[in-house]
Amino acid sequence: MATIINNPQSSDNSSGPITLIIVLVVLVVVGYLFFVYGLPALKNVQLGTPTINVPSKIDVNVQQSNP
Repeated sequence: MATIINNPQSSDNSSGPITLIIVLVVLVVVGYLFFVYGLPALKNVQLGTPTINVPSKIDVNVQQSNP
């Protein structure tokens, strides 16, 4: 008697190069948007510089009170 073996078909669900192309297109679009909008926004951010006021004269005479 002959033995018949039915192997199931492979369930390879990878979509191959189509997914790679879509990912590359999305990365290019995100990179373009970063260069067009992100870099100018970062360039316009101004960090506040501290203002330091130094008096022209400093009184170093210390007055001590007697108890």
